[in-house]
Amino acid sequence: MIETIAGVIDAIRANRARFEEFCYSLTDEQLGRPVPGSTWIVRDFAAHLGTLDVALLGWFGGVRSGAPASGGDAPAFDPDTFDVDAFNDAIVAERRSWPLARVFEEAAVNRDRLIDQLASLDDDEVDRLLHFTGDAKRPAGDLPLRAFLAGWAQHDPIHVADMLRALPERAGDATLAAWLDHPFVRGYQALMNP
Repeated sequence: MIETIAGVIDAIRANRARFEEFCYSLTDEQLGRPVPGSTWIVRDFAAHLGTLDVALLGWFGGVRSGAPASGGDAPAFDPDTFDVDAFNDAIVAERRSWPLARVFEEAAVNRDRLIDQLASLDDDEVDRLLHFTGDAKRPAGDLPLRAFLAGWAQHDPIHVADMLRALPERAGDATLAAWLDHPFVRGYQALMNP
């Protein structure tokens, strides 16, 4: 496994463990709070993080093959038409009533599949351009997979920062603050939630 991918896998594993611990520390009332500036409630971010890996299987698979890909139950992935917002909203709504344990069980299976796919990428593939179709807050564009992965490795803490907008009583937690004090987390929040 190449060094870049090994670092990404280490980061996503550590961040997922911390994310699950954080979610399990919340009460049902806290998990059900609406997140300001979002159409989601706090618990929806767990469903989002647990299921986006399915779409990423197709996206990253396309880097290797040079063509739209799908993986098992992954949706057919066309990088020119994929609507990440519609995908996220639909899949999150389907899981809103699931117990958190079920959300994380599904997430673990999805993450293992994605890690297996990532582990097989080589340096040339990681340097290939990835087409991002854009979303509600960002325009479409091309970027090297290597650059995308560096930021994506912080996806879980990025969304903890989002969740904290609905959890002001947790915002002063020094352990959380230290975890979220990462350049990609701060940069994302500054860009997306000024």
